[in-house]
Amino acid sequence: MGKVRKTRKNTFNYSVNRKKLRRRAKKKGAPRITCDELRNAWDPMKSVAGNLAEMGLVADPNKALPIRQPMMIGEQSKVRKPYVVEELKAAASVPSKKTMGISTDMVMYVRHMVENYGEDHKAMARDEQNYYQDTPKQIMRKINLYKRHHPQEYQALIESRNKVQQS
Repeated sequence: MGKVRKTRKNTFNYSVNRKKLRRRAKKKGAPRITCDELRNAWDPMKSVAGNLAEMGLVADPNKALPIRQPMMIGEQSKVRKPYVVEELKAAASVPSKKTMGISTDMVMYVRHMVENYGEDHKAMARDEQNYYQDTPKQIMRKINLYKRHHPQEYQALIESRNKVQQS
């Protein structure tokens, strides 16, 4: 006859601080800092406000906006990492490569409308190719979007339409 195995019950561990565990788990699950400049200078042992103050940035804009009194001679600023602000300025001055494009369907739609109707938005709204039943104002917005993204092409469309009307 074999021995009876005793299973151990799950007992509550009184020596573990649940509140501290929850805080640690919440901190680990915090979102990742996507900005390279901030991530490199970030100190995980400091608070958000403390980290930003060291970098010369502000956590609360309401505290930064009031007019500050001139600093005393003995008082020094808390900015210990001014290079972060310089890197952020340099990154902001670089033109972005991502621009909101226009779909090819929209380009074809706008070209068709401008070639056939010019600036008559009400006639465009009655066109057969207006599948989505855009109102004249919606069509005008689409044309303005096309103008912003392709100004030379739009100018060429208008000029070719004027030539066709004159002849």
